[in-house]
Amino acid sequence: MPAESPDTSPGPAIALASARGRWILLTTVLGSTMAMLDGTVVNVALPRIGEDLDADLAVLQWTVNAYLLTLAGLILVGGSLSDRFGRRRIFTLGVVWFAVGSLLCGLAPNAGVLIAARALQGIGGALLAPGSLALIQASIRADDRGRAIGLWSGLGGVGAAVGPFLGGWLVDGPGWRWVFLLNVPLAAVCVPVALRHVPESRDPQAHGRFDVAGAALGAGALGLVTYALIEARSGSAAVIVAAVLGVLLGAAFVYVERRRADAMVPPDIFASRQFTAVNLVTLCVYAAIGGFFFLVVLQLQVVSGYSALVAGAAMLPTTLLMLLLSARSGELGERIGPRIPLTVGPLLCAVGTLLMLRVGPAASYVQDVLPAMVVMGMGLVALVAPLTSTVLASVDPGRAGLASGINNAAARVAGLLAVAALPLLSGMGPESYRSATQFDAAFGRAMLWCTGAFLAGAAVAWVTVRSPASKACHPQCHTYCAVSAPPLEPRERGDRTAPG
Repeated sequence: MPAESPDTSPGPAIALASARGRWILLTTVLGSTMAMLDGTVVNVALPRIGEDLDADLAVLQWTVNAYLLTLAGLILVGGSLSDRFGRRRIFTLGVVWFAVGSLLCGLAPNAGVLIAARALQGIGGALLAPGSLALIQASIRADDRGRAIGLWSGLGGVGAAVGPFLGGWLVDGPGWRWVFLLNVPLAAVCVPVALRHVPESRDPQAHGRFDVAGAALGAGALGLVTYALIEARSGSAAVIVAAVLGVLLGAAFVYVERRRADAMVPPDIFASRQFTAVNLVTLCVYAAIGGFFFLVVLQLQVVSGYSALVAGAAMLPTTLLMLLLSARSGELGERIGPRIPLTVGPLLCAVGTLLMLRVGPAASYVQDVLPAMVVMGMGLVALVAPLTSTVLASVDPGRAGLASGINNAAARVAGLLAVAALPLLSGMGPESYRSATQFDAAFGRAMLWCTGAFLAGAAVAWVTVRSPASKACHPQCHTYCAVSAPPLEPRERGDRTAPG
């Protein structure tokens, strides 16, 4: 007799207070923490990675961007796979994939292997991240779902706060390789718990083909443009060819998406002017955010002489402010509408960026670094939660998950391009990070570019954002929405977001 098909229905709703409910929460927190820690600790390790592997600045850029490239290019595909083939199955596959990529990063003998392993990590992240919230949505009973997401977001926020400090401690202690190897024991706990305690579920309405062409064209365009920006200093024919091909693939992506019934990024979703406007704001501000945090940890270590531990700890005020105040900011945005928060937030971030110009050799943390981080944190508090609510409120409720996923991908793409372009725009040479004088001068120019991007985001928000945001998120959700922008109650098929 043929084997029976596995039961992929969600099954009975599970109470959060039950033992199984707590196991589900633990599983989702462990999975999202892996991806989140990787995003916060790697930047702290970059100077030591460059020193140990005798790598130039381009290698450090690729160490960050190889991960962002595959994550941004495949995150919507990961959400579709999760809905179609089983959320637990794809989630656990993503955790294992991410852990294998992390192990290869930790054992990498040279820069080439490290970059390739980082790309593998990004694929794992694209598989595991969308399933984190989807598992809660599909398994936990409706009455407990808000509390479950609040706990998930709060515990995830703690992970974000600890990340830079933990990364600095690992880099100064056991070594930078443990920044990656740390994910292996987390995965060793997460996978058995998921397989034993988390029920399988999928979207019974999921059908049709995957947009393989769209995913391939989008990822190819991003990869080629990123390569052209990072290697542009050489001025070689390969760089020119990559830039041209990247633009052509980008145009082909738009062409294909406009004509496919099952498009990964349906063009009609941009018929909402509010949705389009908020994504333009996202591109501006997240480009500045990505460039800011990529370069600040280098500045603190290369120019100011901070250890990796101290440089990582310097980021804590920004994260703690977001943890403490994002929920209130989201509530305020719902009362007064998004236009003012989405304008004031980037303006405060621009001030924080300008304050970083005071951070040079032998900079005082209290007098020079802390004010910049506090102002930056207040800007992010004012900005991110209202941005999340506005994205979700700007489309029909049935497309909230898709809208959130597209916005999340836009934020990833913005950070990817910023890390690729800022060193070029600010005149950083391949060996600049080895010279305090050269890096300090280029860092000042880079901060001006980041300031300009924040100001552009504020201007776009003030001119284009109009209608008030509706209550799209549970207030508890805003703490973690600061990174991932997930909806509380999306249609299950559309839940394609990822932790940031």
